[in-house]
Amino acid sequence: MNLLKISWSNIKHKPLNTLLSIVLLSFGIGIISMMLLLKTQISEKFDRNIKDIDFVLAAKGSPLQSMLANIYHVDVPTGNIKVSEARRIIKNPMVAEAIPLAYGDNYEKFRIVGTNEKYPNHYGCTLADGKLFSAPFEVTIGADVARETGLKLGGTFTSVHGYDNAAEDADAHHHQVFTVVGIFARSNSVIDNLILTPVETTWMVHEHPEEPIADSLSSDTTHAEPEREMTAYLIKKRNKGAFGMLSKQTEDTTMQLANVAVENSRLMNNFGLGLSTITAIAVVIMVISFISIFISLFNSMRERRYELALMRTMGGTRATLFTLIIQEGLLLVALGYVIGLLLSRAGLLVLSHFMKESFHYGLDNLAVSAQELALLGLTLLVGLLASAIPAWQALKIDISKTLTNA
Repeated sequence: MNLLKISWSNIKHKPLNTLLSIVLLSFGIGIISMMLLLKTQISEKFDRNIKDIDFVLAAKGSPLQSMLANIYHVDVPTGNIKVSEARRIIKNPMVAEAIPLAYGDNYEKFRIVGTNEKYPNHYGCTLADGKLFSAPFEVTIGADVARETGLKLGGTFTSVHGYDNAAEDADAHHHQVFTVVGIFARSNSVIDNLILTPVETTWMVHEHPEEPIADSLSSDTTHAEPEREMTAYLIKKRNKGAFGMLSKQTEDTTMQLANVAVENSRLMNNFGLGLSTITAIAVVIMVISFISIFISLFNSMRERRYELALMRTMGGTRATLFTLIIQEGLLLVALGYVIGLLLSRAGLLVLSHFMKESFHYGLDNLAVSAQELALLGLTLLVGLLASAIPAWQALKIDISKTLTNA
C-alpha cells in the first residue's frame, strides 16, 4: 500500500479546497520570506556602508536626510557648506579623519563625487584596472557603473547637472569632458555605484570664469575664498565625547553634525516597523491557511469514513490511517512552503529592479537563509498540528457501524 500516492490522490480529489489552502499558505510564507530577506540584505548593505563613519558634517536640515544623501547616496543633500567654516570642525583634535564629498552632477544617473583617496581607501577598494584619479576631470568608476554604462579605461563622457536624473534640458549638460583612468573592483559598498574624481573637478565644473581655483583642502592656513563649498564631510571621531563638543561648534553656523549611529538606529526602527506590520499581515494569512487546511482535512476525513473503514478491513492498521491523514497535511504545507519561497524570490527580483532604477541598490542574495529554514520547521509543525485532530478522529472510526450505515 503506497500511502504517499494515496495521500496525493486524496489531495487532488478536491482541487478547489486544495488550491485555496495552498494559495493562502503560499502568500503568507512568500511575504514573510521576502521580508526576512529584505531586512537582512538591506541591514547588511547599510552596515557595510556606514563602516566606522561616526558623523556627517553638512548643511543644516534633516540629519537623517544628511546621512542618507552622503553615506548611502539615496537622497539629495541638505545643501552645501563653506570650506572655511568646515575647517574649524575637521581640524579639531577630536576628529581622527574627515573625508570630503562635493557633488551635484551625474552621468546616466550615477553620481559624480568629488573627493580624495581617503574615500575609496575607507571602504578597502582595490583597482580592477587603471589607476586612482589624481588630476581634475580624471575619474575612477565603481564596478556597477562600469557594468551598467559600458565605460572602459580611457573612455570619456560629459556630466549632467543634478543628483540622479538625466535631465533633458540642454542647459543642464556641462561641456567639460571626463576621462576614465581607473575602474574599481567590486567592494559591495556604495563605491560600486559612484564615479569618483578630485574635489577640484566639481568646483571647476560649476565655477564662473572669474573665480580662480585655490587649494582649499591641503592647506591649514586661512584662505579668503568663502565661495569654495563642500557638500559634506564624513568624520571619524577620536574619542567618545567628540559629538557634544563638535556639534556645539556648529550652533551659530549654517552647518550641522549628524550622529550616524543615532540616525541609522532611527532609520532601521522605522524600516523595521514597516516590515513588522507587513509580516504581521502575512502571519494572519498563514493562520487562516492553517485553519483552511484543518477544515479541509476534517471534512475530507468525514466524507471518506467508508473508504477508511474499508482500508481497516483490508489490513490497514490504526497507525496507517493516522499516518495517511498526517501525511496529507504535511504534503499541503510543504507544497505551500515551496511555492511561497518561489513567490518571495520573484517578488525580491522585481523589488531589486526598482531599487536599482531608483537608488542603484540591488538585492542579489537569493539563497535560502537560516531564518527561512526555521520558518520551514515552524510551518511543518503547525501543519502537523492542523492535521492531528482529523487524524485522531480517523482512529476512532467504528468499522462495523460505518460499513453497515454506508
